[in-house]
Amino acid sequence: MKLIRLISVLLISFHSMIITAQSNNDCTVVNKAFNAGETITYKVVYNWNSLWINAGEVSFAVTGGVYGTKNVYHVIGSGTTYKSYDWFYKVRDTYESFIDKETLQPLKFVRNVDEGGYKIYNNVTFKHAEGKAISTHGTFDIPNCIQDVLSAIYFARNIDFKNLKPNDTIPMNMFLDDSVYHIFIKYNGKEQIKTSLGTFNCIKFSPRLIEGTIFKQGDEMSVWVTDDDNKIPVLVESPIIVGSIRAEVHKIEGARNPLKSKVGN
Repeated sequence: MKLIRLISVLLISFHSMIITAQSNNDCTVVNKAFNAGETITYKVVYNWNSLWINAGEVSFAVTGGVYGTKNVYHVIGSGTTYKSYDWFYKVRDTYESFIDKETLQPLKFVRNVDEGGYKIYNNVTFKHAEGKAISTHGTFDIPNCIQDVLSAIYFARNIDFKNLKPNDTIPMNMFLDDSVYHIFIKYNGKEQIKTSLGTFNCIKFSPRLIEGTIFKQGDEMSVWVTDDDNKIPVLVESPIIVGSIRAEVHKIEGARNPLKSKVGN
């Protein structure tokens, strides 16, 4: 199971809010949702034939830095299976994104994964003004305001959700594996969700999944984010081709704003 890619693809569904929050020529938002020093950890459980198996952990950590002449947020997403799960499918994945602090647009994206002994490395530089993404494997055309799978999470956490109504659907563009994907999500409203960290008031979405990935096509996936200024994803549930997965927040460190959405232990 491709843990970090799996979780990243789940969580980038929030990026679709970009489409309704900005014009076609303005890709900039003001960051009020996160800071350098934030780390979020998820535990992933795999369900097969009614048997729940603790599969591994995924973490997303933000630090500050400089890329070229730009001040950036350096985001690292890492996914690791537990040793007890390695016999089935060993994963040691690292994804990195260098995000312009002023615009929250990705400048560089690195994918370095080892999944069941299958190793992949890809290094992508985004040239937004030229409409190009230059990767290890070539140069590709990209539309305006595109995000990678990590930068999308942090960009979208700064979008105003207030204008959405239940069952609204919103399109988005995402660059993944040297291709541009066009997907959309359905806004499902608000729910209260209980996790190992406590009970949260949340905003819920169902993304339309990418055909050809490990996920079933359709909008059966559900994603919940905190209904506060942080908009932290706390729970993801989805059927996959064989079985289903559940990713639940395990630890939140260095949140920029108070977790006002937390209403109980």
